[in-house]
Amino acid sequence: MTNKRVWPVLVVLVCVGIFFATQSRGSDSDGSLTAKQQVLLQTVTSLLEQKHFSPKTIDDNFSKQVFAKYLDVLDGDKNILLASDIRALRKFETTIDNEMKGSPIQFYTAVGKLYAKRVEEVKQLYKNILAKPFDFTVAESVLLDTDSLAFSGGEKERSERWRKRLKFMVLERYADMQEQREKAQAYQKSLGGKTVDSTGKKILIDSIAFKTDAELEADARQKVVKALDRSFERSKKRLEDNEQFSLFVNTITELMDPHTEYFAPIEKRSFDEQMSGRFFGIGAQLREDDGVIKLASVMPGSPAWKSGELGANDVIIKVAQGDKEPVDITGFGVDDAVKLIRGNKGTEVRLTVKKPDGSIKVVKIIREEIVQDETYARSAIIDRPDGKRIGYIYLPEFYANFEEQNGARCAVDVAGELMKLKSEKVDGVIMDLRSNGGGSLYEVVNMVGLFIKGGPIVQVKDKDSKPTILNDTDPGVLYDGPLAVMVNELSASASEIFAAAIQDYGRGIVVGSTSTYGKGTVQKNIPLGKQIDFFGRSEMGAVKLTFEKFYRVNGGSTQLKGVEADVVLPDVYEFFKIREKDQPTALPWDKVSPASIVKADNYNVAQVISSANADVTQQTNFSAIKKNAKWLSDRMSAPYSLQLEGYKKEQQEIRGISKENEKLLKLANEMSINPPTVDNKKYFENPDKNKGERYQQWLKNLKSDIYIAQTANIVSQLKPTAQSVVSK
Repeated sequence: MTNKRVWPVLVVLVCVGIFFATQSRGSDSDGSLTAKQQVLLQTVTSLLEQKHFSPKTIDDNFSKQVFAKYLDVLDGDKNILLASDIRALRKFETTIDNEMKGSPIQFYTAVGKLYAKRVEEVKQLYKNILAKPFDFTVAESVLLDTDSLAFSGGEKERSERWRKRLKFMVLERYADMQEQREKAQAYQKSLGGKTVDSTGKKILIDSIAFKTDAELEADARQKVVKALDRSFERSKKRLEDNEQFSLFVNTITELMDPHTEYFAPIEKRSFDEQMSGRFFGIGAQLREDDGVIKLASVMPGSPAWKSGELGANDVIIKVAQGDKEPVDITGFGVDDAVKLIRGNKGTEVRLTVKKPDGSIKVVKIIREEIVQDETYARSAIIDRPDGKRIGYIYLPEFYANFEEQNGARCAVDVAGELMKLKSEKVDGVIMDLRSNGGGSLYEVVNMVGLFIKGGPIVQVKDKDSKPTILNDTDPGVLYDGPLAVMVNELSASASEIFAAAIQDYGRGIVVGSTSTYGKGTVQKNIPLGKQIDFFGRSEMGAVKLTFEKFYRVNGGSTQLKGVEADVVLPDVYEFFKIREKDQPTALPWDKVSPASIVKADNYNVAQVISSANADVTQQTNFSAIKKNAKWLSDRMSAPYSLQLEGYKKEQQEIRGISKENEKLLKLANEMSINPPTVDNKKYFENPDKNKGERYQQWLKNLKSDIYIAQTANIVSQLKPTAQSVVSK
């Protein structure tokens, strides 16, 4: 089932440890559940009841929710388990709450056994179905959005669902290969019978040009078989690695709210890496190729490069932590392989690789720090035709390296980018927080302080006390010029705090989608088990627990409602159900008393907002984008034709709308955008050629972005009010 949930995060890390005993509390007779898992479940349950901001009562009703949710998460497409299986499992429907509090765990293991049995049946089922050709002249359709479906009534119904889904998968590939054949045949025809080029070299023609429809259909079925084999093998590996238990625990935590989550030890490390923009690894990029994991490239100077034993196209067969038993990663996805290869600084990882010549070797590598500096804040300058220069700052997340005193901090980095832009004498600044899912609360408070003279930034409240106001205590202002904040539906948490503060102070204009994501909750990570470092990482993972909500200085929460843009620019995500309000377990909106603030009122904000909204309504490209977004959203939930001609017609319509959107989203004439002078070498003379090219590509993408162009136009209209004295 496609995961429609979005996971923007806002976390305050605290070093709180919960250390629980590892003595046996009993386990199932077949040993499928360890004593540690039993205690882990009870510990998580206790945390939810005692520490969650708004805990649900863990009773029979909650048990029913876990029952339904876990089965949906495990088999969202409802094409593995049968309705009879659900009936057989009903005896556990009101006992899961007891299991969470110490009774012998039976539901999780019972589902696991039944699910494993059905998976084996389905593996044979899809192989049998795909052994025979499909008839694409039959007028029938398939519904791919399975949220509204019930579990199959029996094996016959399940088989029919699989037949239609498999037929669609084959049809996709078959139609694509027909297109490839047409192109190959057209190329062959253009040669006019020539078999060699002007240099005498033999001209190679793709063999697909000579294949019949029957051969293409057979090839398409074989591709689907391979894809499903890899998928099921990967699922099997994951279950062996105890991920099914993590899935069960997360089903419970997420019923409290969408952002309360359990991290297994490796998952917790990955989360920390995302927050800090740094990790400890070997410095190699991986790619998945036909079911195996290959090295795509090796970073110069990295541990992998220093080993002298790894290169592009090496196939990674196994991964071992030092001298421990290696893990066979056949069938793994890239993300899963990366989790095993990364680890703590100074530790050893051993890769068993197959070289392009077929030889097998074990390579020992000591992990080192790899800094992901391309995920940090960066800036550029827009030179407009009217002579005004608008500074642009891109911030992908509110990152903070919690482990080093002088580690990367987004507020410090944004301050540095502002200094660069001020030295270039820009006439305004754009802060781009589109798709920024959040990050450090401390950093967003500091960052708002760069733009205001001081005062309340956000209010934070736990379940029992009055709101605490977090203030910018520095009366200084780094930048007091014209300002706009770009947001979209995926701007969440810290992004919403920033946008809300700028909006409430009247300090700038928020530009973007009708509203941001709507995540107004605060989480902290609580380690479980023995701690392995000072910063709270532990051997049993951690629970990311919602323990507070935050509120704007005007008193309203950003929870559920998000931040409404001052100037709405329609985009392609508007009608997709991806916001907090679309999550059934989301906490409600509420409000507290407003904080006392002194508004900026330095610019003609209200006037520009009014004129900008009027301008947008007159622009046909934004109207067309909105119309197309609605059409594509509706199309996703509609049935798809399994008839070749009907399928091609549908795909032609979808492609037509998508191509139209691509055109609408790009400027006909590119803007003039360049990096600050001080960054020229980083962009155009970077010793890491690939990195330099990526920076240049980033600039190129900015130049045709209609949303940046429209926002730059809005910023250029901001002028000081009569009573304000503005300095650059």
